[in-house]
Amino acid sequence: MTFKQKIHAYYLQMVQDRIDVFKDMISALTEDSKNDAKGSAGDKHETALSMMHIEQEKLTNKLKEAISQKAILDRIDAESVASTIIVGSLVQANGIYLYLSVALPKITIDGINVIALSPQSPLGSKLMGNAVGFEFDINTTHYIIESIC
Repeated sequence: MTFKQKIHAYYLQMVQDRIDVFKDMISALTEDSKNDAKGSAGDKHETALSMMHIEQEKLTNKLKEAISQKAILDRIDAESVASTIIVGSLVQANGIYLYLSVALPKITIDGINVIALSPQSPLGSKLMGNAVGFEFDINTTHYIIESIC
C-alpha cells in the first residue's frame, strides 16, 4: 500500500467511525425520549424532551456532514497520480504534506504529518490545477509545490 493509499484509507476509516458514533448517539437519544415519554408529565418533561430534540437535530446535522465527507472520499481514486493538482492529490509544499479532499484533522502516517484540506479552502484553491514548481503566497507564507502524488 502506497503512502497516499494509507492516508486515504485512514481518513475513510476516521469518517466512517464518526458516522457510526453519530448514529449510535442519535439512536440512544431516540430511545431515551421514548422511555422518558412513558412516565413523565409537566413542564420539566416538556423541557427535557425539547432539549433532547435540539440535541438530536445537532447530531443529525453532524451526521449529514460526515456522510457528505465520506461520499467525497469514496469518489477519490487513491491510486491515480495526476501531473497537476486535482481532488485526491497528495501535495508536498514547503516540506508539508497536504491531501486535497475534505477538511479533516491532521494525522500522522509512518511518522509524517499530513493535513487534509478542502479544495475550497484558501490554500486548496491556490493549489488546484497547478504543477510541481508552482510558487505562490498566502498571507505572509511563500509556498513552492515540491511534489504531487
